[in-house]
Amino acid sequence: MSIKRQLQHIIKNSLPVDVEIDEIMIEIPKDRSNGDYSTNIAFLLTKRLKSNPLVIANNIKDKIVSEMIERVEASAPGFINIFLNKSFLLKSINKIIEKNKSYGSSDYGRNRKINIEYVSANPTGILHIGHGRGAVYGDNLSSIMAFAGFDITREYYINDAGNQMYNLGVSIKGRYKEQCGLSYEIPENGYHGSEIIDIATKIYDFYKDSKLNESVEFFKKEGLDILINEIKKDLDRFRVNFDVFTSEQSLYDRGLVDRTLDKLKNAGKCYIEDGALWLKTSDLYDEKDRVLVKKDGNYTYLLPDIAYHSDKFDRGFSGLIDVLGADHHGYINRIKTSLEFLGYDASKLDIRILQMVRLLRNGEEIKLSKRTGKTITLNELIDEVGVNAARYFFASKSLDTQMDFDLDLAVKNSNDNPVYYIEYANARITSIMRNYQGKILSDFSTIDNEIAYTIMNKLIEFEDVVIAAAQKGLPHLITNYLYDVAGLFHSYYASEKIITDDNVYTGQRIAFIKAIQIVMNNAARLIGIILRDEM
Repeated sequence: MSIKRQLQHIIKNSLPVDVEIDEIMIEIPKDRSNGDYSTNIAFLLTKRLKSNPLVIANNIKDKIVSEMIERVEASAPGFINIFLNKSFLLKSINKIIEKNKSYGSSDYGRNRKINIEYVSANPTGILHIGHGRGAVYGDNLSSIMAFAGFDITREYYINDAGNQMYNLGVSIKGRYKEQCGLSYEIPENGYHGSEIIDIATKIYDFYKDSKLNESVEFFKKEGLDILINEIKKDLDRFRVNFDVFTSEQSLYDRGLVDRTLDKLKNAGKCYIEDGALWLKTSDLYDEKDRVLVKKDGNYTYLLPDIAYHSDKFDRGFSGLIDVLGADHHGYINRIKTSLEFLGYDASKLDIRILQMVRLLRNGEEIKLSKRTGKTITLNELIDEVGVNAARYFFASKSLDTQMDFDLDLAVKNSNDNPVYYIEYANARITSIMRNYQGKILSDFSTIDNEIAYTIMNKLIEFEDVVIAAAQKGLPHLITNYLYDVAGLFHSYYASEKIITDDNVYTGQRIAFIKAIQIVMNNAARLIGIILRDEM
């Protein structure tokens, strides 16, 4: 049970009236002279008890008894400040070591099955840095929520149907003809990127000129397979993996798109105007109605998207999370309205919008890739700064804020670089542990250092930080926490000698720094970072 949950139960048992456990708010004061933890429960009881909050706080304070608490104070205008017992803090070292990689996990999200869809880049090109930011957020949130006990499915939606895919096939076929020595002009709405030439070259190398008479469909399929494999390889290199890849074309093949259209029509939510079929999305959340079927009979992208989200709900998920690009703000209300029309609870769909990324070098923005002449690719970023730095920097900011990615800082070998700073802390601990040949002790009688107590307070917060990050959808809380723990270790390392001739003294501190390292690595894994053991 997390430290905050334990304190909630202790306080609940000390109250003169019954309250719901989640009404008892537990906070960490910015000024630790006001306690390790604090609650405002006295304010919430003033009406019920018809008394001054400070009087209520003092009455509650006197009834709080626990081995984990050293003392309790009531402070104006009515806060209850809790100071943890130092022996309790130190005993937590053994708990951390015992739980090891599972320390910080919980069953907070038990019985909740959540689908998280992210990246879902159109398979018409290679991944760029915007995709990288979405990949990091989705992967980190998935890891954090799973660690907090949620049943998580990571999903990638492949947009492999419609005109864009036909245009992809046309473009690849044109480049293939060029490989065969024939002239061919790519249409204006085709794809002109260097990756299309690469695909055509691969097809030619394998088949030579034997496919000149093949249909566009053949080249579309070949190109799709190659591009999806390249996307998977790039994501795997970035330590991003998925449980499920769902094909848009499969929705058509299974009849889900047409059935969805029939359901919307039967619900009386459609009408025809100017030869097109419209959905009455303005009846609920949307600012205007949307076209489902164009006058030429082709479906808009909205219809298969409705079918896709319906299918996700039908698969038994209690919640859906979509991570989408900055240009999808208008999408939210139309898809939620559509789902409500079909009888689903649209409040269970949570759409997160990621903001743009600017790459900076020497303080100036870099906009174009040297290789493609377009947006910087994800692989180029990894080549430049490495996976750890790329993932950390993407994870360090809230998704809904624009971010500047400083390439110079990301490769800097100094404490100015947060990734270096964190890895240096881990490498220091590894070096000490590697060179220590004695026993790791499990009692901590010689540890009496305020920095050590501050660190232990921080380490026992970990489970609550994980729960907060999962609950609020804020993976950067883990990133910030990891940085803070590394900083506390550096301060401790500078203030106290760890290896001495005293075996008891040293063995106790080895256990202490081992606990620090376990928590650091557990936090790092949640954001996809593998900390180096050597610098």
